Amino acid sequence: MYRLTEAFPYLVNRVGVRVGEVFSRRLAEHDVTLPMYRVMAALWERGDQRLGDLAEMTTVELSTLSRLVGSMASRRLVSRTRPADNGRAVEINLTEQGRALLEQLMPLAIHHEQIALRGFSPEEAERLKRDLRTVFANLMEFESEIARDG
Repeated sequence: MYRLTEAFPYLVNRVGVRVGEVFSRRLAEHDVTLPMYRVMAALWERGDQRLGDLAEMTTVELSTLSRLVGSMASRRLVSRTRPADNGRAVEINLTEQGRALLEQLMPLAIHHEQIALRGFSPEEAERLKRDLRTVFANLMEFESEIARDG
């Protein structure tokens, strides 16, 4: 029999919401929201990102991300520049101020991940992350099938 509380989507969502809520409270002490943190961390990992690529990487909706990046640029956390070879595109990067703030926040993120994965061996934690990436890829493929069929 189907039980919501045992369904995979329910469990994944429940974990994601809880992790986000707990981490958001810590970020608020630094006047940073979870979407802002995701943008900074994504730019740390891979700079010179265009808005669409950044939206995909951070899972922040494009129009929301555009306003967020504008706000973060006003706070001098990110910069927006137009590449010489494409005057229509805008590349987004961390500023020195953004990088310094992120360096303060990364230990908090690492600590929250360690708490969430307490009881898992390093191998089990890596397997869980790999499996979640596989689930995500499966869903992206399924979304393509739906678009094609319907």
